[in-house]
Amino acid sequence: MKLIVAITGASGVQLGKKFVDYLPSDVEVHVVVSNNAFTVESFENKKVTLHSSDNIASSISSGSFQIDATAIIPCSMNTLAKVACGISDNLPTRVAAVALKEQKKLLLAPRELPFSAIALENMQKLASLGVIIAPPVIGYYSESSSLEDMEKFIIGKWYDVLGIPNTLYTRWE
Repeated sequence: MKLIVAITGASGVQLGKKFVDYLPSDVEVHVVVSNNAFTVESFENKKVTLHSSDNIASSISSGSFQIDATAIIPCSMNTLAKVACGISDNLPTRVAAVALKEQKKLLLAPRELPFSAIALENMQKLASLGVIIAPPVIGYYSESSSLEDMEKFIIGKWYDVLGIPNTLYTRWE
């Protein structure tokens, strides 16, 4: 599987990093970190290809790159609005636009709470286009006993919808 992970905004970046950290080793992962997210050295020990958020001419910005899925975790409200309006002025929004035009899986994990009416309207628009809107929502039925368990549950659910096998959480029996 070939996967693009964009990390936008400044809050919730640890979830984006853990999403990448837990990926199976057979997933080819390309990471784009927005200028407001965090530094490149956060991925020193993971086999990833890093791309500059400003490099809109990057290989992953083309449909001919043939990705399987794109995930934006977390997804800032600014990025969400740009994707909903078709604005692709940086690499995270460009890879989202490419995923939409190529009809590939696109997962957005909006991170702001509460959601404004505008944000909800943008999410509804994107959902109607087939985008997976999956904010990091705690599953109380998961019987998590720690923050790490809750994070694994959320990441495991994201992997499930993207078709990435995982055993990050206990499934319903």
